Amino acid sequence: MTVPAHHIVPEPPALEKPPYPADIFAGRTVLVSGGGSGMGLAMAKAFAQGGAKVAVMGRSLERAEAGAEEIAALGAAVHAISADVRDPAAIAAAFDEAERVLGPVTLLANNAGANFPVLAENISANAWNAVTRIAIDGTFLCSTEMVRRCIARGDSGAIVNNSAQYIWTGFPGDAHSAAAKTAQATMTKAMARDWKTHNIRVNAVAAGFFPHASSTNGDAPDAIAPLQNMIPAGRTGRIREFGWLSAMTCTPLFGGMTGQVIVQDGGESLRRSLMMPDFVPPRERANGPWGWL
Repeated sequence: MTVPAHHIVPEPPALEKPPYPADIFAGRTVLVSGGGSGMGLAMAKAFAQGGAKVAVMGRSLERAEAGAEEIAALGAAVHAISADVRDPAAIAAAFDEAERVLGPVTLLANNAGANFPVLAENISANAWNAVTRIAIDGTFLCSTEMVRRCIARGDSGAIVNNSAQYIWTGFPGDAHSAAAKTAQATMTKAMARDWKTHNIRVNAVAAGFFPHASSTNGDAPDAIAPLQNMIPAGRTGRIREFGWLSAMTCTPLFGGMTGQVIVQDGGESLRRSLMMPDFVPPRERANGPWGWL
């Protein structure tokens, strides 16, 4: 069913009205992996709105530069870098470049990832490695690279990881991504414990559906409608909400929080009742394992 017109569907503030002061990250540099588009770009913009200098890192320099242009339009100092998060040497070089141009990196947003719907028995070894290594290895390598530098300088820091709300339930056609995102969540807790004494906090956002132009389904109204109708909040997430929450976990406003995985999904993960549509096995769905493609 569609969301009835009389239901109240709350919307977040406009992009121009972030929920924190414009100088809350003043003097600090953040590196955002996969920051040139989609959810990574939303994270990068959110940090920029708080006054951070932003290093946008991606495998495609062209895409990173395109994202950097949008961030520069917000008035932030920004620099685009190309690096593969699976390559330790490339990550070290990216941090060297970011710090040479923008200053010491003490904030990190691990967003780089890959995903595509495919039934588990059809996932090739290469496909499995592509998804899991970007999310797991990339999060580990970027995090440890930043933290080693922070510890050497005596700097405090904060990290936020882009996880997913299906880490507790799995998701049809998503064995590779579910495994990778679950590892990110567990890593979040382990790293928070390891780096507590260095005043380096690590948290994650388990994101629900945040349609955007580069997501699998895109952000066209006819693609979003079926998702909105199944979410208790009455709508999918607005990508600026994800960016703001991610950045906020790295502010002093959340200074007492570390090792947490925050669910931001409009209540979709709570959608359980006695009366629900009949279950259709993923391989029998007419529109693919995700069901709405």
